[in-house]
Amino acid sequence: MFDLELPSSVGAADGSEKVVDATSRLERRPGNGLGARLRPLAAFLAVLGPGQMVMMADTEVGSVITAAQSGARWGYALLPLQFLLIPVLFVVQELTVRLGIFTGKGHGELIRERYGAGWGWVSVGGLAAAIIGAMVAEFSGIAGVGELLGVPRVISLSLAVSFLLAVVWAGSYRRVERIALGLGCFELAFLWVALKAHPQAGSLAQALAAPPWHEAGFRYLVAANIGAVIMPWMIFFQQSAVVDKGLRPEHLRAARWDTALGSVVTQLVMAAVLVTTAATLGSQHGAESLSTVGQIAQALTPSLGPEVGRLVFGLAIVGAALVAIIVTSLAAAWGIGEMTGYKHSLENHPREAPWFYGVYAMAVAGSAVLVACAPNLIALNLGVEVMNALLLPLVLGFLVLLAARVLPEEHRLRGVRLWAMVATCAITSGVGVWCGLSGMNW
Repeated sequence: MFDLELPSSVGAADGSEKVVDATSRLERRPGNGLGARLRPLAAFLAVLGPGQMVMMADTEVGSVITAAQSGARWGYALLPLQFLLIPVLFVVQELTVRLGIFTGKGHGELIRERYGAGWGWVSVGGLAAAIIGAMVAEFSGIAGVGELLGVPRVISLSLAVSFLLAVVWAGSYRRVERIALGLGCFELAFLWVALKAHPQAGSLAQALAAPPWHEAGFRYLVAANIGAVIMPWMIFFQQSAVVDKGLRPEHLRAARWDTALGSVVTQLVMAAVLVTTAATLGSQHGAESLSTVGQIAQALTPSLGPEVGRLVFGLAIVGAALVAIIVTSLAAAWGIGEMTGYKHSLENHPREAPWFYGVYAMAVAGSAVLVACAPNLIALNLGVEVMNALLLPLVLGFLVLLAARVLPEEHRLRGVRLWAMVATCAITSGVGVWCGLSGMNW
Protein backbone atom coordinates (compact mmCIF):
# COMPACT_ATOMS: atom_id res chain seq x y z
CA MET A 1 0.00 0.00 0.00
CA PHE A 2 2.89 2.35 0.74
CA ASP A 3 5.25 1.23 -2.07
CA LEU A 4 6.45 4.56 -3.46
CA GLU A 5 9.61 3.53 -5.30
CA LEU A 6 10.15 5.76 -8.31
CA PRO A 7 9.90 3.94 -11.65
CA SER A 8 12.93 3.61 -13.87
CA SER A 9 10.97 4.57 -16.97
CA VAL A 10 7.64 5.78 -18.19
CA GLY A 11 6.54 4.86 -21.65
CA ALA A 12 3.90 3.29 -23.79
CA ALA A 13 3.84 0.45 -26.20
CA ASP A 14 1.59 2.00 -28.81
CA GLY A 15 2.95 5.49 -29.48
CA SER A 16 -0.53 7.05 -29.25
CA GLU A 17 -0.37 7.70 -25.52
CA LYS A 18 -1.65 10.88 -23.90
CA VAL A 19 1.17 10.89 -21.37
CA VAL A 20 4.37 12.26 -22.93
CA ASP A 21 7.37 10.02 -22.31
CA ALA A 22 9.62 12.73 -20.96
CA THR A 23 12.56 10.36 -20.66
CA SER A 24 12.68 9.87 -24.43
CA ARG A 25 13.97 13.42 -24.77
CA LEU A 26 16.92 12.78 -22.47
CA GLU A 27 19.98 11.76 -24.42
CA ARG A 28 22.45 9.76 -22.39
CA ARG A 29 25.81 11.35 -23.08
CA PRO A 30 28.83 9.08 -23.05
CA GLY A 31 30.96 9.31 -19.97
CA ASN A 32 28.68 11.12 -17.52
CA GLY A 33 25.49 9.04 -17.22
CA LEU A 34 23.44 12.20 -16.65
CA GLY A 35 20.52 11.01 -18.77
CA ALA A 36 20.28 7.74 -16.86
CA ARG A 37 20.28 9.53 -13.53
CA LEU A 38 17.56 11.95 -14.64
CA ARG A 39 15.23 9.35 -16.10
CA PRO A 40 13.36 8.53 -12.85
CA LEU A 41 12.73 12.25 -12.24
CA ALA A 42 11.61 12.79 -15.83
CA ALA A 43 9.31 9.79 -15.53
CA PHE A 44 7.73 11.26 -12.40
CA LEU A 45 7.29 14.69 -14.01
CA ALA A 46 5.58 13.13 -17.02
CA VAL A 47 2.98 11.44 -14.81
CA LEU A 48 2.62 14.24 -12.23
CA GLY A 49 -0.68 16.08 -12.34
CA PRO A 50 -3.88 14.35 -11.17
CA GLY A 51 -2.60 13.90 -7.60
CA GLN A 52 -1.27 17.45 -7.31
CA MET A 53 -4.38 18.89 -8.89
CA VAL A 54 -6.86 17.13 -6.61
CA MET A 55 -4.78 17.90 -3.50
CA MET A 56 -4.51 21.59 -4.38
CA ALA A 57 -8.28 21.60 -4.79
CA ASP A 58 -8.51 19.85 -1.41
CA THR A 59 -7.08 22.99 0.21
CA GLU A 60 -10.03 25.03 -1.05
CA VAL A 61 -11.86 27.94 0.49
CA GLY A 62 -13.95 25.78 2.82
CA SER A 63 -10.84 23.98 4.04
CA VAL A 64 -9.00 27.25 4.65
CA ILE A 65 -11.98 28.60 6.59
CA THR A 66 -12.21 25.38 8.61
CA ALA A 67 -8.51 25.48 9.49
CA ALA A 68 -8.70 29.19 10.33
CA GLN A 69 -11.72 28.68 12.57
CA SER A 70 -9.96 25.74 14.24
CA GLY A 71 -6.96 27.86 15.14
CA ALA A 72 -9.03 30.85 16.22
CA ARG A 73 -11.37 28.84 18.46
CA TRP A 74 -9.08 26.14 19.87
CA GLY A 75 -5.52 27.31 19.33
CA TYR A 76 -3.20 24.45 18.35
CA ALA A 77 -5.40 21.68 19.75
CA LEU A 78 -6.48 20.49 16.28
CA LEU A 79 -3.00 20.67 14.75
CA PRO A 80 -2.13 16.96 15.28
CA LEU A 81 -5.26 15.98 13.36
CA GLN A 82 -3.88 17.67 10.24
CA PHE A 83 -0.84 15.37 10.26
CA LEU A 84 -2.78 12.25 11.29
CA LEU A 85 -4.92 12.71 8.19
CA ILE A 86 -1.94 12.64 5.78
CA PRO A 87 -1.63 8.82 5.57
CA VAL A 88 -5.43 8.43 5.53
CA LEU A 89 -5.71 10.87 2.62
CA PHE A 90 -2.93 9.08 0.74
CA VAL A 91 -4.28 5.54 1.09
CA VAL A 92 -7.79 6.66 0.06
CA GLN A 93 -6.66 8.56 -3.04
CA GLU A 94 -4.10 5.88 -3.95
CA LEU A 95 -6.98 3.44 -4.35
CA THR A 96 -8.60 5.76 -6.89
CA VAL A 97 -5.32 5.81 -8.82
CA ARG A 98 -5.17 2.03 -8.87
CA LEU A 99 -8.80 1.70 -9.91
CA GLY A 100 -8.41 4.22 -12.72
CA ILE A 101 -5.19 2.72 -14.06
CA PHE A 102 -6.23 -0.94 -14.01
CA THR A 103 -9.87 -0.60 -15.05
CA GLY A 104 -9.73 2.43 -17.36
CA LYS A 105 -13.08 3.52 -15.92
CA GLY A 106 -14.34 6.27 -13.63
CA HIS A 107 -15.68 5.72 -10.13
CA GLY A 108 -19.37 6.14 -10.97
CA GLU A 109 -19.07 3.82 -13.96
CA LEU A 110 -17.56 1.06 -11.84
CA ILE A 111 -20.27 1.36 -9.17
CA ARG A 112 -22.97 1.22 -11.83
CA GLU A 113 -21.47 -1.84 -13.51
CA ARG A 114 -20.78 -3.71 -10.28
CA TYR A 115 -23.77 -2.77 -8.10
CA GLY A 116 -26.40 -1.47 -10.52
CA ALA A 117 -27.73 1.91 -11.60
CA GLY A 118 -29.61 2.45 -8.32
CA TRP A 119 -26.49 2.42 -6.17
CA GLY A 120 -24.67 4.35 -8.88
CA TRP A 121 -27.17 7.19 -8.64
CA VAL A 122 -27.03 7.10 -4.83
CA SER A 123 -23.27 7.58 -5.07
CA VAL A 124 -23.59 10.35 -7.66
CA GLY A 125 -26.29 11.98 -5.51
CA GLY A 126 -23.84 12.22 -2.62
CA LEU A 127 -21.28 13.59 -5.06
CA ALA A 128 -23.72 16.25 -6.28
CA ALA A 129 -24.55 17.38 -2.73
CA ALA A 130 -20.86 17.71 -1.86
CA ILE A 131 -20.09 19.55 -5.10
CA ILE A 132 -22.92 22.08 -4.72
CA GLY A 133 -21.73 22.96 -1.23
CA ALA A 134 -18.09 23.12 -2.32
CA MET A 135 -18.70 25.34 -5.35
CA VAL A 136 -20.85 27.77 -3.40
CA ALA A 137 -18.02 27.99 -0.88
CA GLU A 138 -15.43 28.62 -3.61
CA PHE A 139 -17.39 31.41 -5.28
CA SER A 140 -18.21 32.97 -1.92
CA GLY A 141 -14.47 33.08 -1.29
CA ILE A 142 -13.81 34.78 -4.63
CA ALA A 143 -16.61 37.28 -3.98
CA GLY A 144 -15.27 37.94 -0.49
CA VAL A 145 -11.74 38.60 -1.77
CA GLY A 146 -13.15 40.91 -4.44
CA GLU A 147 -15.05 42.92 -1.84
CA LEU A 148 -11.95 42.98 0.36
CA LEU A 149 -10.04 44.57 -2.53
CA GLY A 150 -12.89 46.94 -3.44
CA VAL A 151 -14.22 44.97 -6.44
CA PRO A 152 -18.03 44.55 -6.61
CA ARG A 153 -19.26 40.99 -6.23
CA VAL A 154 -20.89 40.86 -9.67
CA ILE A 155 -17.66 41.87 -11.41
CA SER A 156 -15.40 39.43 -9.52
CA LEU A 157 -17.82 36.55 -10.09
CA SER A 158 -18.28 37.39 -13.79
CA LEU A 159 -14.53 37.47 -14.36
CA ALA A 160 -14.09 34.16 -12.55
CA VAL A 161 -16.85 32.44 -14.56
CA SER A 162 -15.49 33.75 -17.86
CA PHE A 163 -12.00 32.51 -17.02
CA LEU A 164 -13.21 29.08 -15.89
CA LEU A 165 -15.34 28.52 -18.97
CA ALA A 166 -12.51 29.58 -21.28
CA VAL A 167 -9.97 27.29 -19.58
CA VAL A 168 -12.03 24.13 -19.98
CA TRP A 169 -13.92 24.80 -23.20
CA ALA A 170 -10.75 25.71 -25.11
CA GLY A 171 -8.34 23.17 -23.65
CA SER A 172 -7.33 19.55 -23.57
CA TYR A 173 -6.83 17.67 -20.31
CA ARG A 174 -3.12 18.51 -20.29
CA ARG A 175 -3.73 22.25 -20.75
CA VAL A 176 -6.38 22.32 -18.03
CA GLU A 177 -4.03 20.45 -15.71
CA ARG A 178 -1.15 22.87 -16.28
CA ILE A 179 -3.32 25.94 -15.67
CA ALA A 180 -4.78 24.41 -12.50
CA LEU A 181 -1.33 23.51 -11.15
CA GLY A 182 -0.12 27.05 -11.82
CA LEU A 183 -3.08 28.54 -9.96
CA GLY A 184 -2.59 26.15 -7.07
CA CYS A 185 0.95 27.38 -6.47
CA PHE A 186 -0.52 30.56 -4.97
CA GLU A 187 -1.69 28.44 -2.01
CA LEU A 188 1.94 28.09 -0.91
CA ALA A 189 1.71 31.72 0.24
CA PHE A 190 0.00 30.39 3.37
CA LEU A 191 3.27 28.68 4.38
CA TRP A 192 5.07 32.03 4.26
CA VAL A 193 2.28 33.67 6.26
CA ALA A 194 2.62 30.98 8.95
CA LEU A 195 6.34 31.60 9.28
CA LYS A 196 5.72 35.33 9.66
CA ALA A 197 3.21 34.68 12.46
CA HIS A 198 6.01 33.38 14.79
CA PRO A 199 4.06 30.67 16.69
CA GLN A 200 5.14 30.11 20.30
CA ALA A 201 6.43 26.63 21.13
CA GLY A 202 5.21 26.88 24.73
CA SER A 203 1.64 27.64 23.69
CA LEU A 204 1.77 24.80 21.18
CA ALA A 205 2.84 22.24 23.82
CA GLN A 206 0.22 23.44 26.29
CA ALA A 207 -2.63 23.23 23.74
CA LEU A 208 -1.65 19.72 22.65
CA ALA A 209 -1.57 18.37 26.20
CA ALA A 210 -5.34 18.20 26.81
CA PRO A 211 -7.64 18.38 23.76
CA PRO A 212 -11.12 19.52 24.86
CA TRP A 213 -13.09 16.50 23.60
CA HIS A 214 -15.87 17.24 26.07
CA GLU A 215 -16.74 20.42 24.14
CA ALA A 216 -19.37 20.00 21.41
CA GLY A 217 -17.84 22.83 19.39
CA PHE A 218 -14.47 21.09 19.38
CA ARG A 219 -15.98 17.80 18.18
CA TYR A 220 -17.87 19.64 15.46
CA LEU A 221 -14.62 21.12 14.18
CA VAL A 222 -12.97 17.68 14.30
CA ALA A 223 -15.69 16.47 11.93
CA ALA A 224 -15.32 19.57 9.78
CA ASN A 225 -11.56 19.03 9.46
CA ILE A 226 -12.03 15.39 8.48
CA GLY A 227 -14.62 16.43 5.90
CA ALA A 228 -12.31 19.19 4.68
CA VAL A 229 -9.58 16.66 3.91
CA ILE A 230 -11.45 13.65 2.48
CA MET A 231 -14.21 14.76 0.12
CA PRO A 232 -16.43 12.67 -2.18
CA TRP A 233 -15.59 14.67 -5.30
CA MET A 234 -11.86 14.02 -4.84
CA ILE A 235 -12.38 10.29 -5.37
CA PHE A 236 -14.48 10.81 -8.49
CA PHE A 237 -12.12 13.43 -9.92
CA GLN A 238 -8.78 11.69 -9.47
CA GLN A 239 -9.99 8.36 -10.83
CA SER A 240 -11.47 10.01 -13.93
CA ALA A 241 -8.44 12.27 -14.34
CA VAL A 242 -6.13 9.23 -14.31
CA VAL A 243 -8.25 7.68 -17.06
CA ASP A 244 -8.46 10.91 -19.09
CA LYS A 245 -4.70 11.44 -18.88
CA GLY A 246 -4.12 7.92 -20.17
CA LEU A 247 -2.05 6.54 -17.29
CA ARG A 248 -1.28 2.82 -17.50
CA PRO A 249 0.13 0.16 -15.15
CA GLU A 250 3.73 1.19 -15.79
CA HIS A 251 2.86 4.65 -14.43
CA LEU A 252 1.52 3.37 -11.10
CA ARG A 253 4.56 4.07 -8.92
CA ALA A 254 5.03 7.59 -10.26
CA ALA A 255 1.29 8.24 -9.82
CA ARG A 256 1.60 7.10 -6.20
CA TRP A 257 4.42 9.59 -5.67
CA ASP A 258 2.25 12.27 -7.25
CA THR A 259 -0.51 11.46 -4.74
CA ALA A 260 1.85 11.16 -1.75
CA LEU A 261 3.53 14.50 -2.44
CA GLY A 262 0.15 16.19 -2.84
CA SER A 263 -1.12 14.66 0.42
CA VAL A 264 1.80 16.15 2.35
CA VAL A 265 1.64 19.58 0.71
CA THR A 266 -2.11 20.05 1.16
CA GLN A 267 -1.92 19.21 4.86
CA LEU A 268 1.07 21.48 5.37
CA VAL A 269 -1.02 24.33 3.93
CA MET A 270 -3.93 23.43 6.25
CA ALA A 271 -1.54 23.30 9.20
CA ALA A 272 -0.05 26.65 8.20
CA VAL A 273 -3.46 28.33 8.22
CA LEU A 274 -4.33 26.79 11.59
CA VAL A 275 -0.98 27.76 13.13
CA THR A 276 -1.29 31.34 11.89
CA THR A 277 -4.75 31.93 13.35
CA ALA A 278 -3.77 30.11 16.54
CA ALA A 279 -0.73 32.36 16.91
CA THR A 280 -2.72 35.54 16.30
CA LEU A 281 -6.14 34.76 17.78
CA GLY A 282 -5.91 31.45 19.64
CA SER A 283 -4.47 33.07 22.74
CA GLN A 284 -7.87 34.64 23.29
CA HIS A 285 -9.26 31.19 24.16
CA GLY A 286 -12.06 30.95 21.64
CA ALA A 287 -13.17 34.57 21.97
CA GLU A 288 -12.94 35.03 18.21
CA SER A 289 -15.35 33.45 15.75
CA LEU A 290 -14.38 34.05 12.15
CA SER A 291 -17.31 34.47 9.80
CA THR A 292 -16.16 36.65 6.90
CA VAL A 293 -13.29 36.63 4.43
CA GLY A 294 -12.20 40.02 5.77
CA GLN A 295 -11.86 38.68 9.32
CA ILE A 296 -9.84 35.72 8.10
CA ALA A 297 -7.55 37.99 6.09
CA GLN A 298 -6.94 40.17 9.14
CA ALA A 299 -6.18 37.11 11.25
CA LEU A 300 -3.84 35.52 8.71
CA THR A 301 -1.81 38.52 7.64
CA PRO A 302 -1.23 40.90 10.59
CA SER A 303 2.55 40.81 10.29
CA LEU A 304 2.60 41.53 6.55
CA GLY A 305 0.96 44.93 6.65
CA PRO A 306 -2.53 45.73 5.34
CA GLU A 307 -1.70 46.12 1.64
CA VAL A 308 0.73 43.21 1.25
CA GLY A 309 -1.40 41.06 3.53
CA ARG A 310 -4.57 41.57 1.50
CA LEU A 311 -2.70 40.89 -1.76
CA VAL A 312 -1.04 37.69 -0.51
CA PHE A 313 -4.21 36.42 1.09
CA GLY A 314 -6.29 37.32 -1.96
CA LEU A 315 -3.98 35.50 -4.38
CA ALA A 316 -3.88 32.41 -2.16
CA ILE A 317 -7.66 32.25 -1.70
CA VAL A 318 -8.49 32.95 -5.36
CA GLY A 319 -5.91 30.41 -6.55
CA ALA A 320 -7.32 27.76 -4.22
CA ALA A 321 -10.91 28.60 -5.22
CA LEU A 322 -10.28 28.47 -8.98
CA VAL A 323 -8.49 25.11 -8.78
CA ALA A 324 -11.28 23.69 -6.61
CA ILE A 325 -13.99 24.93 -8.98
CA ILE A 326 -12.25 23.33 -11.97
CA VAL A 327 -11.85 20.04 -10.10
CA THR A 328 -15.33 19.88 -8.55
CA SER A 329 -17.22 20.89 -11.70
CA LEU A 330 -15.23 18.42 -13.79
CA ALA A 331 -15.94 15.75 -11.17
CA ALA A 332 -19.66 16.49 -11.62
CA ALA A 333 -19.43 16.33 -15.42
CA TRP A 334 -17.42 13.09 -15.29
CA GLY A 335 -19.61 11.48 -12.62
CA ILE A 336 -22.92 12.20 -14.36
CA GLY A 337 -21.40 11.19 -17.70
CA GLU A 338 -20.33 7.85 -16.27
CA MET A 339 -23.90 7.20 -15.13
CA THR A 340 -25.74 8.41 -18.25
CA GLY A 341 -23.26 7.27 -20.88
CA TYR A 342 -22.69 10.59 -22.65
CA LYS A 343 -19.16 11.34 -23.88
CA HIS A 344 -17.17 12.59 -20.92
CA SER A 345 -13.59 13.47 -21.76
CA LEU A 346 -11.60 16.68 -22.06
CA GLU A 347 -10.04 15.14 -25.14
CA ASN A 348 -13.40 15.53 -26.90
CA HIS A 349 -14.23 18.86 -28.53
CA PRO A 350 -17.31 20.63 -27.09
CA ARG A 351 -19.20 19.80 -30.31
CA GLU A 352 -18.41 16.11 -29.72
CA ALA A 353 -19.37 16.10 -26.03
CA PRO A 354 -21.97 18.86 -25.56
CA TRP A 355 -23.49 17.34 -22.41
CA PHE A 356 -20.12 17.00 -20.69
CA TYR A 357 -19.20 20.64 -21.30
CA GLY A 358 -22.79 21.71 -20.66
CA VAL A 359 -22.84 20.16 -17.18
CA TYR A 360 -19.50 21.83 -16.42
CA ALA A 361 -20.82 25.22 -17.58
CA MET A 362 -24.09 24.88 -15.66
CA ALA A 363 -22.27 23.94 -12.47
CA VAL A 364 -19.93 26.93 -12.76
CA ALA A 365 -22.49 29.53 -13.81
CA GLY A 366 -25.24 28.27 -11.49
CA SER A 367 -23.03 28.39 -8.40
CA ALA A 368 -21.83 31.90 -9.26
CA VAL A 369 -25.41 33.15 -9.70
CA LEU A 370 -26.41 31.67 -6.34
CA VAL A 371 -23.54 33.47 -4.58
CA ALA A 372 -24.25 36.73 -6.44
CA CYS A 373 -27.87 36.72 -5.27
CA ALA A 374 -27.34 35.52 -1.71
CA PRO A 375 -25.83 37.19 1.37
CA ASN A 376 -22.43 36.24 2.70
CA LEU A 377 -22.18 32.46 2.66
CA ILE A 378 -18.96 31.97 4.62
CA ALA A 379 -20.88 30.60 7.61
CA LEU A 380 -22.10 27.75 5.39
CA ASN A 381 -18.60 26.35 4.92
CA LEU A 382 -18.27 24.46 8.19
CA GLY A 383 -21.61 22.80 7.59
CA VAL A 384 -20.48 21.72 4.10
CA GLU A 385 -17.32 20.12 5.51
CA VAL A 386 -19.31 18.31 8.23
CA MET A 387 -21.67 17.03 5.52
CA ASN A 388 -18.62 15.60 3.73
CA ALA A 389 -17.68 13.77 6.93
CA LEU A 390 -21.21 12.34 7.23
CA LEU A 391 -20.96 11.02 3.65
CA LEU A 392 -17.71 9.15 4.32
CA PRO A 393 -19.27 5.73 5.18
CA LEU A 394 -20.96 5.64 1.76
CA VAL A 395 -17.99 7.01 -0.18
CA LEU A 396 -15.23 5.00 1.47
CA GLY A 397 -17.41 1.87 1.63
CA PHE A 398 -17.81 1.77 -2.16
CA LEU A 399 -14.11 2.57 -2.65
CA VAL A 400 -12.95 -0.36 -0.53
CA LEU A 401 -15.49 -2.74 -2.07
CA LEU A 402 -14.35 -1.87 -5.58
CA ALA A 403 -10.67 -2.15 -4.68
CA ALA A 404 -11.32 -5.60 -3.17
CA ARG A 405 -13.32 -6.95 -6.12
CA VAL A 406 -12.60 -5.34 -9.50
CA LEU A 407 -8.83 -4.87 -9.50
CA PRO A 408 -6.49 -7.48 -11.01
CA GLU A 409 -5.57 -10.18 -8.50
CA GLU A 410 -2.04 -8.91 -7.80
CA HIS A 411 -3.27 -5.35 -7.08
CA ARG A 412 -6.50 -6.23 -5.26
CA LEU A 413 -7.00 -5.40 -1.59
CA ARG A 414 -6.86 -8.67 0.34
CA GLY A 415 -5.55 -10.21 3.55
CA VAL A 416 -3.83 -7.86 5.98
CA ARG A 417 -3.92 -4.93 3.54
CA LEU A 418 -7.68 -5.28 3.12
CA TRP A 419 -8.38 -5.37 6.84
CA ALA A 420 -5.96 -2.51 7.50
CA MET A 421 -7.80 -0.42 4.91
CA VAL A 422 -11.20 -1.41 6.34
CA ALA A 423 -10.04 -0.43 9.83
CA THR A 424 -8.60 2.91 8.59
CA CYS A 425 -11.79 3.83 6.73
CA ALA A 426 -14.05 2.63 9.57
CA ILE A 427 -12.20 4.65 12.21
CA THR A 428 -12.02 7.76 10.05
CA SER A 429 -15.70 7.54 9.08
CA GLY A 430 -16.79 6.66 12.60
CA VAL A 431 -14.95 9.58 14.19
CA GLY A 432 -16.22 11.96 11.51
CA VAL A 433 -19.85 10.90 11.88
CA TRP A 434 -19.78 10.78 15.69
CA CYS A 435 -18.08 14.16 16.04
CA GLY A 436 -20.36 15.71 13.42
CA LEU A 437 -23.60 14.48 14.98
CA SER A 438 -22.58 14.98 18.60
CA GLY A 439 -21.18 18.43 17.88
CA MET A 440 -24.28 19.78 16.17
CA ASN A 441 -26.37 22.35 17.93
CA TRP A 442 -29.68 20.48 17.74
